[in-house]
Amino acid sequence: MKLEIKNVTKTFKRKTAVDEFSMEIQSGECVGLIGPNGAGKSTLLNIISDIINPTSGEVLLNGKDISKMKKKIGYLPQYPNFYHWMSANETLLFMGQLSGLSKKELNDLIPENLVKVGLKEEGNSRVGTFSGGMKQRLGIAQALLHKPSLIIMDEPVSALDPIGRREVLNLIKEIKSDTTILLSTHILSDAEELCERFVMIKGGSKIEDTTISRLLSRNSDNKLYVEVTAKDQEWIEIMKKISYVKEVEVIGQKVKIKMDDIEKNKNRLLKHALDHGVDIVKFELNKDTLEEIFLKLVVEE
Repeated sequence: MKLEIKNVTKTFKRKTAVDEFSMEIQSGECVGLIGPNGAGKSTLLNIISDIINPTSGEVLLNGKDISKMKKKIGYLPQYPNFYHWMSANETLLFMGQLSGLSKKELNDLIPENLVKVGLKEEGNSRVGTFSGGMKQRLGIAQALLHKPSLIIMDEPVSALDPIGRREVLNLIKEIKSDTTILLSTHILSDAEELCERFVMIKGGSKIEDTTISRLLSRNSDNKLYVEVTAKDQEWIEIMKKISYVKEVEVIGQKVKIKMDDIEKNKNRLLKHALDHGVDIVKFELNKDTLEEIFLKLVVEE
């Protein structure tokens, strides 16, 4: 499976929601589309799902226009809209028939998918009695019914309480081994937990497309944090003169050090401290978190 998004733009009157957006997703990936509210995430997912048409550009799945490949896509909206008077079984039967599946096929697929999403015992219960997390799991079940090669999820856990959120996150972890997933979120910890790759969007434009390790490595202003005892203040003044030490910030007995090639030179600095008899209380490499990088890249101007 290969999803190709080529120069997609979507304009509503005078507002451009998605601007010349391009990316590719390969089979087996779990990709996080991350950005603040209003960045264009939902609009882009609606275009990829063929719910709305782009103003320009194209979306291809396995080389074919997405409009001809809808049966290969499962879609979970942020707020799944079910009929509350239907049972879970009736809901999946209804949704499955809309997807072109026969009753015979669904008689096998529905129990199988209810088991997969942890709703085996709730098949005959009305959806109106379900918690938010249960509705979201039912939404995932309907997205999986026709065995899609790509599942698109729009903010799958943002509206849930902590228990429901954990249930759905665990479920996504399980199913991502069997299918390709593209999900949008503005909750950075969720993206970090689920996705190997991140695509950041701001103002409808792509600003990053990378793995978490590369993102952290490339954008972090890595600094070394050293805490020493009161008697070692003299060493701090000596250390400031080392050629590879570029910036030193002293806060009491804590020292924040910026240096050239920190991975290479941190051990040299540790040896330098020990050679000078420094009593080290703490010595650690502190990297920016994904949230801090997100704020720098996406939120802050």
